[in-house]
Amino acid sequence: MLRLAGARVLDDRDVSAVRAVLDEDPIASCMVAARVEIAGADPWRLGGELWGLEGRPARSGRLTGLCFSGPNLIPLAGNRAALRHFADRALRRHRMCSSLVGPADLVMGLWQELEPVWGPAREVRPHQPLLAMGGSPTIAPDPLVRPVRPDELDQYLPAAVAMFTEEVGVDPCLEDGGAGYRARVAELIAGGRAFARFERGEVVYKAEIGALSAKVGQIQGVWVRPDRRGQGLGATGTAAVADRLVRGLGRTASLYVNGFNAPARAAYRRIGFSEVGRYATVLF
Repeated sequence: MLRLAGARVLDDRDVSAVRAVLDEDPIASCMVAARVEIAGADPWRLGGELWGLEGRPARSGRLTGLCFSGPNLIPLAGNRAALRHFADRALRRHRMCSSLVGPADLVMGLWQELEPVWGPAREVRPHQPLLAMGGSPTIAPDPLVRPVRPDELDQYLPAAVAMFTEEVGVDPCLEDGGAGYRARVAELIAGGRAFARFERGEVVYKAEIGALSAKVGQIQGVWVRPDRRGQGLGATGTAAVADRLVRGLGRTASLYVNGFNAPARAAYRRIGFSEVGRYATVLF
């Protein structure tokens, strides 16, 4: 096994230990749990590496630290010492991730270790309430919000690009002409995880289920066309997606929101979401 400063790259022999950590907080770990449930812990199938710190004695089957390193760097468990080990491993190679994201205390602790080399970040969002709901929405869902069909990709894609650019601050079509982002959106649509309200063939509301584990579905990419904002479409539309997750798929519905976005936070409260934790994101 590969070892470095106390951390090692996990593989399928460690799946039980990994699942035990993920199950401690299934809402906060949804993004990684969804991958592990499908692909196990083998890096080739997982699309990234899981780094683990073990309890004593070594190979005791218990992990005291866990971090996913892939398109995003996602710390999931560990104390200050574990974060130093993860930072040491991350700094041994060129930065490949587009962001750090996950539980706020772990993300900000890891960023403190990485910032002297990887900084400055393009943006740091230290306060992102993590919300969840396990019951029916407390407002009526929009009956016109539905899964997007594969033949509607070209109609849906401009709204997805607008949302990404507005939220992340980067046009996802710049790097490769948009081929990679188009493929990702097409994959979500094919999986029945992209939802929209269409009016005269144009998207006026959209959202996606970005990660879907056995217990939790994480909603992402909530967007309302600018000229339709302030009319309640964001709340009723997201209520429809959350209802699909809870009643249709038997999952807890979850999402995280920027702390400074007061209108969105108020809308999610009206839907029935409650705060269960706090995320943070560091964007590069």
